[in-house]
Amino acid sequence: MNATAVGSILAILLGTHLAVTHGIRQAALFTVGLGAGAILYHAAFGFTWAWREFVTERRGAGLRAQMVMLAATVVLFLPLLAQGELAGQALRGAVAPLGVALLAGAFVFGVGMQLGGGCASGTLFTAGGGSSRMVITLAAFIAGSVLGAWHAPFWQAAPALPPVTLLGSFGLAGAMVLSLALFAAIWGATRVLEHSRHGMAVSIRAGHGSWLRGPWALVAGALALAGVQLATLLLAGRPWGITGAFTLWGSKLAAFAGIDVAAWPYWQRPDLAAALRASVLADVTSVMNFGIVLGALVAAGCAGRFAPTLRVPLPHVLASIVGGLMLGYGARLAYGCNIGAYFSGVASSSLHGWLWFAAAFAGSVLGTRLRPLFRLGA
Repeated sequence: MNATAVGSILAILLGTHLAVTHGIRQAALFTVGLGAGAILYHAAFGFTWAWREFVTERRGAGLRAQMVMLAATVVLFLPLLAQGELAGQALRGAVAPLGVALLAGAFVFGVGMQLGGGCASGTLFTAGGGSSRMVITLAAFIAGSVLGAWHAPFWQAAPALPPVTLLGSFGLAGAMVLSLALFAAIWGATRVLEHSRHGMAVSIRAGHGSWLRGPWALVAGALALAGVQLATLLLAGRPWGITGAFTLWGSKLAAFAGIDVAAWPYWQRPDLAAALRASVLADVTSVMNFGIVLGALVAAGCAGRFAPTLRVPLPHVLASIVGGLMLGYGARLAYGCNIGAYFSGVASSSLHGWLWFAAAFAGSVLGTRLRPLFRLGA
C-alpha cells in the first residue's frame, strides 16, 4: 500500500471520528489542516530555506512569496477583525505583548530554524513527507516546548509593553494601507538586492506543475495559505497556530511519566488547564497539525517522492536535536512560531508579529553561519 492510500485512509478514519465525537467544526478544521499540509508540500513553502537563501545568495523569491501571502491575508482578515464577529462567531486576532521574552524567543527560534532544518509548519510537512531527520527535529521541538512552558514564569516577569495593533491605532483603512506599504517595501527591497547580485530576480510564478503531483508555483502556495488562514479564523474564531499543540503533547507525556505539569503556572490559565485535561482531539491546533502531517503524506505519495530513510548522519542528528530544542523553547517565549506569531500576528496587524520577524530573521542569520559546524550545506 503506497503513501497516498495510507494517508487517505487515515485521514478518512480520523475525520469521521472527529465528526462523530467532537463535531463537524472540529472535523472541518482537520480538513483545513489536510489542505495546509498538501499546500506546504507541493509549493515547498518553507520559511527556513527562504530566509537562508536570501542571507547566503540574496535570492528573495521566498520572501516575496511571503509578502504576497501576508498581503492577501490582511485584505481578508482586517475587515473581519474590525467587525469582531461573523454569523455569531466571535473573531479575534493574534496579538501579544512587546518585550524581552518576545525578542529572545524569536531570536532563539530563528537560530533553531536553520539548525533543525525547518520551522514549525516546515517540520510538520517535511516529517509527513517522509523526512526522518524532521521526525527527530519534531521530537526535540516538543521537548523544547515543554521546557519553555516550565520556564514561563521567569520570562513572563521580563520587561514588556502592552500589545499594539495597527487596527487599533489607525483604524481599518490606516492599518490596511500601512500593512500593504510594508509588504511592498520588503518586496521591492528583495528585488533590488537580488537584481544587483544576479542581474535578474526570480519570479514567484515560476515552476508551476500539476495540481495533484506538484510542484506548485510559490505564488499559488502563498494565496492558498491565505485561504487556510481565512478558513481557520472563520471556523475557530482565531488565526492559525501550531506550536501550542507541541507544548500540550509534550506536557501530557510528561504527566504520564509522573511529572506534575498541571501545577506549573503556564497551565493555570483556565482554557489551557482544560486542554491539558481533555483529549488532544478536542484541541483545534492539534487536529490541524495532524491534518498537516497526513496532508503532506498524501501529497508526497501523489508526487511519487515518499521515500523515507533511516540513514541520518550523526552531525545532522545532533543539529536536529539542538535546533529542535531551540525551536520549541523559543516558540514558547515568543508567543508562537512562524505561523502563530509571524504569519498570524502580522495578518492581525499586531506589532509583535513584525518584531518577531525582525528578531527571528536575525537569529536565522546566526543559525545559517552555524550550519557548517554540523556539516549542513548552505
